[in-house]
Amino acid sequence: MPEKQILFAGFGGQGVLSMGQFLTHAALSAGMHVTWVPSYGAEMRGGTANCLVTISDQEISSPLTENPLMAVILNRPSLDKFEPRIKPNGTLVLNTSMVDRQPERTDLEILEMPMNELAEEIGNPRGANMILLGAYLQKTRVVEVQQALQYFEVIFKGKPQQIIERNREAFIAGVKYAQNNW
Repeated sequence: MPEKQILFAGFGGQGVLSMGQFLTHAALSAGMHVTWVPSYGAEMRGGTANCLVTISDQEISSPLTENPLMAVILNRPSLDKFEPRIKPNGTLVLNTSMVDRQPERTDLEILEMPMNELAEEIGNPRGANMILLGAYLQKTRVVEVQQALQYFEVIFKGKPQQIIERNREAFIAGVKYAQNNW
């Protein structure tokens, strides 16, 4: 697999860094080379947060890029900041629950999802990030969904089994959303 960079961006508290960590662990468990570079404002929850995950089947020369191939955007300020930086012909995944405008670029594949509303529908508002991540993996196959599902206990090590299962359910809801809507 050629090297892919995925930017996750939103407010602190939306699970942005957790999404990146989950993808990092899933890719590592699948035998890939991975880097994870977090960035967040001093105020954390409610402030801005983003992370860049790079995945490859070969050694990664640099964990940083100004122009990721893909971006998963959870709020409007992140769209405003990062939309111009995505590589031409890249992919932009939007949380339409928190983004109130359409992207300006026409050279990107745009995938939209009302992740907050979907999380409310399944009775798990804290699982919104896992819903989006499940949909993202179903669509992009950066890591195969079945591989990711095998590692929930590893990724959420130390969490109560009920939390692990709620996250797994949210992830699967996202997979199903992508199968039916993207």
